[in-house]
Amino acid sequence: MVVLRWPQGPRSVPMARRRLIGTLDEWGLNQVSEASALVLTELLTNAVRHGRVRGRVVETRLVRVPGGLRIEVHDASEKRPMMALPDDGAEGGWGLPLVDVLSARWGVSDRPAPGAVGKLVWAELVVGPEGDAT
Repeated sequence: MVVLRWPQGPRSVPMARRRLIGTLDEWGLNQVSEASALVLTELLTNAVRHGRVRGRVVETRLVRVPGGLRIEVHDASEKRPMMALPDDGAEGGWGLPLVDVLSARWGVSDRPAPGAVGKLVWAELVVGPEGDAT
């Protein structure tokens, strides 16, 4: 597992994406790099934009699971994301629908540590029989 903490600013997203790609290369999971980078970008961008709590950082966890990868983004906000399809032509609001399409499954839960505040949003990507992300 790789656990990293990021300031709540826009530069955190590309830095986290680079670390993800390097980690997937080390783990031999390059086949899910593109989809994983998009999922991490959407989840971390949501945390940075909407999960901002003054004085707190955002945490990402990359967990190798049998057959794939679990991406977690932890933030201190109690506000939970809700997936809804945006209107045609909308420029924003496509993040969670994209995560839904690229991931085998995803969800939101309370942070598990005793006394932890906020939530974690997670997504799992699996490597299919042809080596593709499903």
